[in-house]
Amino acid sequence: MTMVWEEFHARRARQNSAILATGFPGFRRFFALDGTAYEDGALPRKTKELIGLAASLVLRCNDCILYHLDQALRSGATRQEIHETLNIGLIIGGSIVIPYLRFAIEALECWQPEKPHAAPDSPPGN
Repeated sequence: MTMVWEEFHARRARQNSAILATGFPGFRRFFALDGTAYEDGALPRKTKELIGLAASLVLRCNDCILYHLDQALRSGATRQEIHETLNIGLIIGGSIVIPYLRFAIEALECWQPEKPHAAPDSPPGN
């Protein structure tokens, strides 16, 4: 997963360019709406990205998890804030989101490596 971030950004940029190159106005309007929804307002951008991350976990969308994790970290989210956000997603989504939680934690580790810690005695859930 070490190249996940570079590959993700390159693929996303290429695919978004292809979508926008269609010239279809509905696509452009949606992209504009999506972009403005995460701007600072009554809630700061970081908070909105963390909400997006929790929702992405519940919706079980790995691309969405990567995007909102990336944006949350760029907005200054800490590892603890990310963990608490993912925990909310886990509580809302239940055990079915555990594979996506694994994906998110692995991606976070690639972005911000943490000192190794002892492995749990037995693996959790799914």
